[in-house]
Amino acid sequence: MQLGMIGLGRMGGNMTTRLLQGGHQLVAFDPNPEAVKTAAASGARPATSIEDLVGQLQAPRAVWVMVPSGDATEKTVQTLAGLLAKGDTIIDGGNSNYKDTVRRGAELEAKGLHYVDVGTSGGIWGLKEGYSLMVGGEKAAVEHLRPLFETLAPAADRGWGRVGPSGAGHFTKMVHNGIEYGMMQSYAEGFAIMKKKEAFHLNLHQISQIWQHGSVVRSWLLDLTVDALAHDQDLKDIAPYVSDSGEGRWTVAEAIELDVAAPVITLSLITRLRSRDSESYADRLLAAMRNQFGGHAIKKQ
Repeated sequence: MQLGMIGLGRMGGNMTTRLLQGGHQLVAFDPNPEAVKTAAASGARPATSIEDLVGQLQAPRAVWVMVPSGDATEKTVQTLAGLLAKGDTIIDGGNSNYKDTVRRGAELEAKGLHYVDVGTSGGIWGLKEGYSLMVGGEKAAVEHLRPLFETLAPAADRGWGRVGPSGAGHFTKMVHNGIEYGMMQSYAEGFAIMKKKEAFHLNLHQISQIWQHGSVVRSWLLDLTVDALAHDQDLKDIAPYVSDSGEGRWTVAEAIELDVAAPVITLSLITRLRSRDSESYADRLLAAMRNQFGGHAIKKQ
């Protein structure tokens, strides 16, 4: 199947490689010329611009957009909308807010274009293991793209599926990432408790390996934890600063909007935000209040 790919970052580049290995024909573009050269070396036809990419594709065209969510995706989709023709398809494989996806889907439908949103999970391991693909969009448009999804997924019959209309794919991926926040936080807290129990001299790497087999808490995240602890159990070279890419925030906001209690996901997000405050005014004020009402000692810097 022929496909245009815009965005050749780490995940986009790996997806391009997997698609080429699956026998698909790709035209690739990225603002970074070196990324385009790398894709071309793997067998993709290089494009010098979005206009050039569209010009190289045969109708009905399909273009996969793998760029950062927000303005980058908005500008890319709008540019494509002005170049593509009725019956063509734009695929958004990034982590767009599902509300933006629903809006874009309606706008493109009015122009006769298909808009398919693909919540994509798998990270840097997707090239080897395959990607989990949560697909939203019109049934016929998704079915037309089936060969692509079957190639990218762990297997043709598992790890992917159409989950609903336009926006449903990104919505599902948003919730997926919220769950991921909670799972990661739980692992982190559990291992922190064990590390603090110095009297037992626990080998955290050994324990994580034991849990990999037969334990009810075994998971791919645990496997990654095993790898991390194998190098340095104290994690001395890693700053206690945890970023977030937005999906956890959106999940919490959606839970509030829907009146759904999601305390674990919410607290895991707040904990990430807390990790970035090396000069916490709130903690200073807490210490001051304890001193005021109870005469508790204040630790000076």
